[in-house]
Amino acid sequence: MSFASEVKSELCRVAVNRRCCAQAEAYGVLLFCNTYSGRELRVTTGSGPFIKRMPALFKKAFKLSFDHFPQADAEGKRSFSITDGKKLAQIAEVFGMERSAPAQHINFAVLEEPCCRMAFLRGAFLAGGSVIDPKKEYHLELVTSHLNVGREMSALMHECGFFPKTSMRKSNCVIYFKKSNWIEDFLTTIGAPVSAMDVMTAKLEKQLRGSVNRRVNCDAANVDKVVAAAQQQIEAIRRIDSAGRLEELPEKLRETARLRLEYPEYTLSELTEEFLPPVSKSALNHRLRKLVELARALG
Repeated sequence: MSFASEVKSELCRVAVNRRCCAQAEAYGVLLFCNTYSGRELRVTTGSGPFIKRMPALFKKAFKLSFDHFPQADAEGKRSFSITDGKKLAQIAEVFGMERSAPAQHINFAVLEEPCCRMAFLRGAFLAGGSVIDPKKEYHLELVTSHLNVGREMSALMHECGFFPKTSMRKSNCVIYFKKSNWIEDFLTTIGAPVSAMDVMTAKLEKQLRGSVNRRVNCDAANVDKVVAAAQQQIEAIRRIDSAGRLEELPEKLRETARLRLEYPEYTLSELTEEFLPPVSKSALNHRLRKLVELARALG
């Protein structure tokens, strides 16, 4: 099951106890479904839970049933539809719409209550929404073929505290979020807190993996620097020895050269512990620089 399917399944478990909220959710479905005009209403979906929810939702909202139901044994996407003029007129009357109107609009008067606004957003997502698995990327969108509805939906969401972006895709208006925190808040608000938590968990896992990768890369870079520095020091000591100058060095430098050759894989911190008594890291670093400078002077 895709993440979007899981979200819709969770939303369909939200009980609709008040008729006003049932009408608001159905309103969202109407304005974001496949077809809604004065001649036809058609909702097509591949979500099993949404298919089960639709008849009860429209019965509670409008006290009517669909003219066409999907077959029980059908697979893939299935459709509900109403073409009966009286039923379409009854639905339009609830929302103060004219069946013959050339374009659809959101009637904000029927969405005054906060619970109804959230139900409306839930219905819009169930009919025309999708969300990508947050483990892959962050993207939630609502798509409607009604351009006025798209603009008005964006304004409504601003009033609800959400700030989506909008774009056109072919002849459809797309309202979308690209940031995880907006997706989390939107899903929580419309009734999918578990899915919102999944988004949050995916974000934390990404941040943790990123932090680990950065640390590993940093550690690897530091190891490379340590190895390169040790190699340079060893080559310098061998050059000094080849030139017969090693035994002429002061005792502290000779001891440093001996221990560096004996423990080529040690870091400076580890190497300081091999001295008797131990020396400081800065003192050891100073001695090794002296050896490298001497080797350079020898050509």
